[in-house]
Amino acid sequence: MNFKELQVDRDGSVLCIRFNRARAFNAMNFALLAELAQAIDLAAADSGLRVVVLTGNGRAFSAGADLTATMAQPPLDADGRIDLGYALAHYYNPIVRRMQALPQPVIAAVNGVAAGGAASLALGADLTVAARSASFVQAFIHVGLVPDAGGSWFLPRLVGRQRAMGMSLLGQTVSAERALELGMIWDVVDDDDLLPASMRLAQKLASGPRTGIAAMKRALHAAADNTLDQQLDLEEHLQRECGLCPDFAEGANAFIEKRRPVFAA
Repeated sequence: MNFKELQVDRDGSVLCIRFNRARAFNAMNFALLAELAQAIDLAAADSGLRVVVLTGNGRAFSAGADLTATMAQPPLDADGRIDLGYALAHYYNPIVRRMQALPQPVIAAVNGVAAGGAASLALGADLTVAARSASFVQAFIHVGLVPDAGGSWFLPRLVGRQRAMGMSLLGQTVSAERALELGMIWDVVDDDDLLPASMRLAQKLASGPRTGIAAMKRALHAAADNTLDQQLDLEEHLQRECGLCPDFAEGANAFIEKRRPVFAA
């Protein structure tokens, strides 16, 4: 598949998706978002892919929505009024749902700023690694909007309601180090090591038990909304599925034999 707004590369069982509008700080227009949905669908359909890495080319992860393009040709409702919900319904929200539903873990490698909806995508990844110079900003307040693309859902669950409220109402920039301290992200690495470190992490995950990782992702995502009883039932169901997978036998035998497991490719 040919991509213009993205650079999509495969390294073995890892798919690396890069926003490729560096001149515009990777601001997300409809064309980029449509390609991102296609790239995620490619990953979902490819059983040989084990991990997805999402990052940006140039100096930014992404400056968020391309407001220049939006204001030049705004989506309109049936009454001719600007309809900002259109982009969410047709682009952002399906992408967030696709990312959450992917059996493969998604790693966001955040280089530079991740603003607005791009911050939501970064925080919605399964693991988020940031360059030391990276930053996150809930920029919506500056244009009179609300956090979207899952931002109002992810943020309070990561940092608590008060901090999420402060970040959203004040629109202040959060450094990578502060984001790590608050539990927003998994790790901070030196700028030059961002992609290598993220790819090492991806390769580590790629060598793990595929069924177990997909089940773990499903369980942890469900936990935010499940009651304890519902989560216990889900764990029981998923554990049964994992126990029937050859990876369990390999892992158990490796443990008994005191060796590293070699899970199926």
